[in-house]
Amino acid sequence: MPPDVLATARLRLRTAHPDDADFYLALVNDPGFLEHIGDRGIRTREDAVQALLDGPIAMQEVRGHSLYVVELKETGAPVGMCGLIKRETLDGVDIGYAYLAPYCGRGYAYEAGMAVLAHAPALGLKRVLAITSPNNLASNALLRKMGMRFERFVHLVPGDAGSNLYSLDF
Repeated sequence: MPPDVLATARLRLRTAHPDDADFYLALVNDPGFLEHIGDRGIRTREDAVQALLDGPIAMQEVRGHSLYVVELKETGAPVGMCGLIKRETLDGVDIGYAYLAPYCGRGYAYEAGMAVLAHAPALGLKRVLAITSPNNLASNALLRKMGMRFERFVHLVPGDAGSNLYSLDF
């Protein structure tokens, strides 16, 4: 099992592994993920393994940070992902997160997000960004609760619906 990267009172954040494919497949096809993040076209376990290898696993190897699997300490059950991502469409590193529906509204996103933000300076980051769709009220509120400041509305690629851009300086 991959080592823990961060831990909180209730959660363990660890690097992703190909064995997380079943969890990842469920996450990226969760109705909330599809509505607020988008359809990644991942429909099979094999697709999920490849997406993990090309995404968080590769980013961890190259950058030393990525989206981490968030697990409950008590049971080891994966409940979501949270971490730092470098997207080609943003000028900086941003915090990203997604949780399975049964685990939303329990404070896990805030708890994991605060741990990730607290860890960012140790990675040499002086600023962290975040993006979310304007109609994702819960995510917009969460980012503000985590101390992030709304900067502006942005279009990451031509023709997209647009996103709210937030930032936090250390």
